[in-house]
Amino acid sequence: MTASGSGSITKILVPVDGSDNSFRAASVAIELASKYGAELQVIHVMTVNQNRRALGFYGPSDPEEISKIVESAKQEASPWFERIKKEAERLGVRLKSEVIEGPLSIVGDIVNYAEQNNVDLIVIGSRGRTGFKKLLLGSIASGVVTYSPCPVLVVK
Repeated sequence: MTASGSGSITKILVPVDGSDNSFRAASVAIELASKYGAELQVIHVMTVNQNRRALGFYGPSDPEEISKIVESAKQEASPWFERIKKEAERLGVRLKSEVIEGPLSIVGDIVNYAEQNNVDLIVIGSRGRTGFKKLLLGSIASGVVTYSPCPVLVVK
């Protein structure tokens, strides 16, 4: 089941964005982590470059502005992490949560995180907050499936 072929699942990654699909994915990931005795790693990815473009910045990085963006993302993700933590605690699942910022796309940052942290399985919602109803699979989930170093479970 793992990229190494060992068959054991010790680390499960679930990226969240506050959407119902990401919370469903987190619930499935918690169940799997409980079953396999795995650690659950919950991340919220924010890319500084995309946020800066949204704010109209194209020039060199302003560390103060980046700090504000990162802090805002952490505040936004805090209740999501708390909700998932409570569910994980009920099943005795070890949980690590963090907001990660990266220079790549959201897909690239998720894939890099999985690779750098030796994740055995990624559980991701089929569509996030930006998903269009007509799309079968959201662009983030599709990209993660395509580039992931490990198996990916897509939750509808």
